[in-house]
This record gives sequence, C-alpha cells and structure tokens, in this order.
Amino acid sequence: MAAGTEAREDARYDVSIFETRFKDLPDAKRAWLGEPGSALEGLGRLAILTEDIVASAASEIKLGRRVGLGWDITKLEYSQFGRPKCVHKVVPLIGPDATGMGTCFDDIYEINPQTSSQWDGFRHYSQPRDTKASVHSTDRVFYGGTTKEEIVDTSNHRIGIQHWAPQGIAGRGILVDYASWAATQSPPIRYSTFSTHSIPFAVLLEVLKAQNVIPKKGDILFVRTGVGPEWDEFSEKRKKEYATSATPEHAGMEACTELLEWLWDSGISAVAGDAISWEVYPTPGEVSMHEYLLAGWGLPIGELFDLEALSTTCKELDRYTFFVASVPLNMPGGVSSPPNALAIF
Repeated sequence: MAAGTEAREDARYDVSIFETRFKDLPDAKRAWLGEPGSALEGLGRLAILTEDIVASAASEIKLGRRVGLGWDITKLEYSQFGRPKCVHKVVPLIGPDATGMGTCFDDIYEINPQTSSQWDGFRHYSQPRDTKASVHSTDRVFYGGTTKEEIVDTSNHRIGIQHWAPQGIAGRGILVDYASWAATQSPPIRYSTFSTHSIPFAVLLEVLKAQNVIPKKGDILFVRTGVGPEWDEFSEKRKKEYATSATPEHAGMEACTELLEWLWDSGISAVAGDAISWEVYPTPGEVSMHEYLLAGWGLPIGELFDLEALSTTCKELDRYTFFVASVPLNMPGGVSSPPNALAIF
C-alpha cells in the first residue's frame, strides 16, 4: 500500500480525543493515537489537518506573496551538545576534459537538522513512563510508548518523520510577533534571546488580541523572539562560548499548564518559532512542553525558523494569518527534518 493511501485510510480511525476538553482528558500528558507502528500514530496531532481544514485555510491565499521560513542551513555555525556543523561538498563527475572532471557536479550534505531550521519529530524527546513521575525520571518512553530500543533499531521506523511527508504539514499559520510587540511597549521590554526571558502565556493572548487573531482548529502557531538578528551580531568567539557553555540559556514561551490547556482546546496542530527550544530553557518547575507536546500529544515543534521576513510582511499587510505549507524529508525512521516551509499570503 502506498504511504499516502495508508495515511488517508488510517485517518478514519477514532480521533475523537481531540474533541475532549483538556480538563476532561484522562491523562493530559498522554493522548496517544493509533495502533503501534500505524500511520495514524506517526501523524499524531497532525491528524487534525483534515482536507476540509486545509481547504478552508487556503482562503488565506489572496496575494500570491510567498515568504520562505528556513534559516541559512549552515547556521547555527556553533551549536550545543556537540552537534556538528553542516558540511556541504560539491563533487565533480567524470567529464570529457583532460582532468576527467567538470561536465557536471553533484553535492553532498552532512547535516544535523537541529543546527538550523527544523521540525522536532516524535523520536526526538521522551517523557517518563509513569506520567506522574518527575521530569528527571530516567525510565522513559517516546510517543505511543515507543522505546529507545525501537528507535536505535535501524530496521524499526515507528513514529519516524516519514509519516509526515506524504501529505506534508499544511494549514493556516498564525504569527505571534512577540519581538515586535515587546519593542513597542512603554517602556520597551528589552531582553536577550540567549537568556531565560520567558514569554508569559497571558502576554501571548495579549499579542494575539493586538494583532486581531482568533485561533482556529488546525492552526499552526508561530512565535517570534528575534534569535536570528541577535545570533548574527555575535562574534565568532561569542558563538563558540555559547556552544561550549555548560549552562546555555534560551528565551522562549512560558512552560505552564495554562498554555498547554489553551493549545489543546484551541486545536493547535503544531507549534514553531525562531527560538532554539521554543519554550524557555532551562525550563523551571515540572512542566516540560517537549514532554507534553512531542511525547504526550504527538504535536510537532519547530525551532530556529526564520521569521524575520514573515514579521516584515505581516506588519506591511497588517495581517498575521497566512497559509503555510511544509514538506519534511521522507526519511524512514527520521528524528527531525528541515521544514522546507513557505508562508503564502
């Protein structure tokens, strides 16, 4: 059976849990869909993006203006956790000239998607097997109950990112332009994106109201903090210091139950931003957005998206909603992927 057909047929399975209010969920930290290894399990919260919802979102396309959302793939030039730099090689093929090369070229990419714009897939982050255990528990599982043994088994592609590729991630995008909002406050809210500056949930609602945006079921939420311009201002020495720091700090969304409840009840299908961790890092307390969203709900998290041109376009048009289309890599067993994403107005 073709992968796309499998995904469409699998989507007929019960997804009624999405209609349950957050406060009524049997376990708000665990809403797993589908049979183990199924396409529905692999889609997770993306199953919200039905054909009707995507067709409705297409009404956002009025001007045909397109804005790419991918950062320069060679950034971050220096990254945390020993992640290697992106390596791009241009290699010649055999040709008729004296050197035997030069008629045409190929290229070779060596990349960890986490060092630039990327979607976190469900294999990226786990949660405690017992959802009532501390976030520091070492007995952990991934979405659907997938184990680390299944993930490192190269013949096992369960909850791999290949499940997203046949239909892509497409729907209405909404931008919360926190960086612009903060700069216009009196006095301006000044912060570094490489700090534990937290965007309160109440402020997210305030920015949405100021931008005249009312969330709809299936929306893909983007939050702009301003990481890109600040990173570009860093010296090479400062970038290396960040990458080797034992205590890195990232600005981002407040990690709280109120935000989780709003995301669930609003029907948000995916979240993304230009921040390195999406939520503030280190995360204070016992609420981990990565644990809930990736391992608990199967809700993709996008990080290091380039939202600068998007912000400029939204301001110019005075419009913070748009159609977004993203086609992750069709990599069996993939953990993450460049987004290959466009916002279309």
